[in-house]
Amino acid sequence: MKRLLMVIDYQVDFVSGSLGFPKASLLEGPICQKIQEAKARGDTIVYTMDTHENNYLSTLEGKNLPIPHCIRGTAGWHLYGEVNDLLKDARCFQKSSFGCAQLIPYLQKEDFEEVELCGLVSNICVLSNAVLVKAALPQAQVIVDAKCTDCADTAKNQEALNVLEGLQVKVLNRK
Repeated sequence: MKRLLMVIDYQVDFVSGSLGFPKASLLEGPICQKIQEAKARGDTIVYTMDTHENNYLSTLEGKNLPIPHCIRGTAGWHLYGEVNDLLKDARCFQKSSFGCAQLIPYLQKEDFEEVELCGLVSNICVLSNAVLVKAALPQAQVIVDAKCTDCADTAKNQEALNVLEGLQVKVLNRK
């Protein structure tokens, strides 16, 4: 079976930086375990990085969320903790929006049968990219492990997991 693990935006600013929240750092261990298991199986691993420029506050997103984050080259833009080391050989997709449109042709070319997403944040970028995967690969099994994603608001995290299930994404380890 051709599998892909996608690590979404597990960056300093979302863990301990300008948009960080306490539960985000607790995801590091489970995400590292996912990466190690995928490597051991020989699965493909890619990751996304939220990437904004210095003009962030003048963008539509910046006007709606006026908190500079993941500005290219800053400390907050980099991958967080051990995830950074584990993903050194993986392909990176930088994105300036919630979903990563560059993933669509890549996914269709590779034609994965199973795609698992983990990372941050569940109700925005993980959800957006899961929708892109479903659109690009309608016959693939798409998976999100609830132990490997979260957001600052517990209710919004649960709502995001509900929406994912409604889109026929398999949600593992639901609390």
